[in-house]
Amino acid sequence: QVQLVESGGGLVQAGGSLRLSCAASGRTFSNNEMGWFRQAPGKERESVGAISWTGGSTYYVDSVKGRFTISRDNAKNTVYLQMNSLKPEDTAVYYCAARKLRGLSSNPNDYDYWGQGTQVTVSS
Repeated sequence: QVQLVESGGGLVQAGGSLRLSCAASGRTFSNNEMGWFRQAPGKERESVGAISWTGGSTYYVDSVKGRFTISRDNAKNTVYLQMNSLKPEDTAVYYCAARKLRGLSSNPNDYDYWGQGTQVTVSS
């Protein structure tokens, strides 16, 4: 079992930066592939990107490539989402998720554990 708690959201102007953290509890965190997702009002939850359990592999959705970076510190049981050059269209609730099976995935149905989400609002 893995419990996830996101933090670091807030209000930022367009062009600004935020770093989200996802703190995990549970002995198996270091074995989990981790994903970041977001959901804007009236829209479906979408993938932002994911990171392998070793941290050696990542992927990003095209809309955030070059602006967002996912990293993890298994010693601290934490995964991060560094968001730079934020745009108003990045406004959403951001969620981290953990997957028990191997392999990075953009499908939220492939993830087994979810945090409660943190709001990110980007003003124009």
